[in-house]
Amino acid sequence: MTTLSDMNVEIAPVDEHTGPARHFRIRLSSTARGARLARHLAAEQLTSWGWPYDCEGNRTASLLVAELAANAVRHGQVRGRDFALRLTLYAEDATLRIEVTDARPDRSPPLPGTLTPADPDTESGRGLFLVESLSTHWGATAGDPYTKTVWCEVPLR
Repeated sequence: MTTLSDMNVEIAPVDEHTGPARHFRIRLSSTARGARLARHLAAEQLTSWGWPYDCEGNRTASLLVAELAANAVRHGQVRGRDFALRLTLYAEDATLRIEVTDARPDRSPPLPGTLTPADPDTESGRGLFLVESLSTHWGATAGDPYTKTVWCEVPLR
């Protein structure tokens, strides 16, 4: 059985980016409204960084934010605790790192590359497949005993 601490070793982010980076971070209510707001705020932030709403990079990143935020609300919710969205834009290679932190370190996602297909008759269970197929890499880390962060990186070009 793989634990979240084992996952940290396997999928912890590798700092391969150089040069300046731009950051955006916000805490949102762990509700459906908070998840929708995360997507809208991400799209707006990317627009302010020069990636307009109608470009493919903004649309893809917004979709990934929506999926990770929805998972944080659905699987990582603890009453009275928010989730956090953090965006980091590495300008030199136009890569966006998306991080969503929730309050359930005991509920970790499957390891990258080990996802099993959802039953065709179910209405959910495909979000991480989108994350895996649209991002260059993704994973989960636990920085403390109270939270976990699910992250992915996506090229905006």
